Amino acid sequence: MFHEDISDLITVDELCEWLAIGKNAAYTLLNSGKIKAFRIGRIWKISKAAVVEYIRQESML
Repeated sequence: MFHEDISDLITVDELCEWLAIGKNAAYTLLNSGKIKAFRIGRIWKISKAAVVEYIRQESML
């Protein structure tokens, strides 16, 4: 069952701000699956939880 609120989704621009990275780096992370996300047409939708999980994995926290 889907429990996340729609406000728990961020855009590529917000992802770039959160991680202080450029769009090329963001799209590389998304296309590689390192950050779990989905697309609606050409627009990526990224859950905040997926970003937090990525940070935890990469920082080994």
